[in-house]
Amino acid sequence: MKVTDYFNQANGKTLFTFEVLPPLKGQNIRTLFDHIDPLMEFKPPFIDVTYHREEYVYKKLPNGLLERKSVKKRPGTVGMCAAIQNHYNVDAVPHIICGGFSKEETENALIDLNFLGIDNVLVLQGDVRKPDREFVPEPDGHAYASELLEQVVNLNSGIYLDDEIENAQPSSFCIGVAGYPEKHTTAPNMETDLRYLKMKVDGGADYIVTQMFFDNQKYFDFVKACRNVGIKVPIVPGVKPITTLRQITLLPDLFHIDIPEALTSELEKCKDNDAARQVGIEWCIQQSKELVDFGVPTLHYYSMGKSLSVYEVAKEVF
Repeated sequence: MKVTDYFNQANGKTLFTFEVLPPLKGQNIRTLFDHIDPLMEFKPPFIDVTYHREEYVYKKLPNGLLERKSVKKRPGTVGMCAAIQNHYNVDAVPHIICGGFSKEETENALIDLNFLGIDNVLVLQGDVRKPDREFVPEPDGHAYASELLEQVVNLNSGIYLDDEIENAQPSSFCIGVAGYPEKHTTAPNMETDLRYLKMKVDGGADYIVTQMFFDNQKYFDFVKACRNVGIKVPIVPGVKPITTLRQITLLPDLFHIDIPEALTSELEKCKDNDAARQVGIEWCIQQSKELVDFGVPTLHYYSMGKSLSVYEVAKEVF
């Protein structure tokens, strides 16, 4: 079923959803299920499955030169989504990214997902590949999420890359896109960022999922700004409980977000990660309750492969 159908059928009730990472190469599917199992208590209607593009390592050759070798630390999302839907009978939402794929490879992945009965996709540009300093698309690949969105919309209309296909069957994906309450790192200002987001919604996006944030006012202001420019689709808040002291500096650096002074102050009092995790849980509980009161369609938790803190939050909210 489509994500937006779940929102409509909830009749204003806030749902519980979350995002998982595919297991590292060498691990088995039980690794993924062990993470998901505790959270099924809260009846998520769908689970997002992330995708991370390949990275490069450099190996020294006998002649002293360096050889650049591509490695993929996590398998793709198609198999993970199939496993989740088969094992739990809930919808899986794969992240489809620009980075690392040609248009042909993207189309083939979308066809496979459609064959599997997967109804939803979240289209993203994807992370900058290490050690690149800026995003570099693949040859004959997409540079921007808006281009990837257009390809999915075309497939929904039965338009394939090969225009000689006869009697082409359309897909019917519900399409999500990302939104940034604190502005995308490459956008020169919030107004420009909102303009590009509206272009994606006008281009066929059905809903928006935000980058994580720790100050609800930033989300409230973002929703208001979106509505003011004519964006009417559901806007899903992405939240995460802080779990370690290191995340005080790591999360702002990786995701270009602020951590409120009040939260920072409490974390700085912590002497170890156990204390920091408890502070993170308590903050996220209050944040979640306020968002429920605001009437968000779902609380979408970024678990980053660790479900314990998300479980502790959810049992106090749902």
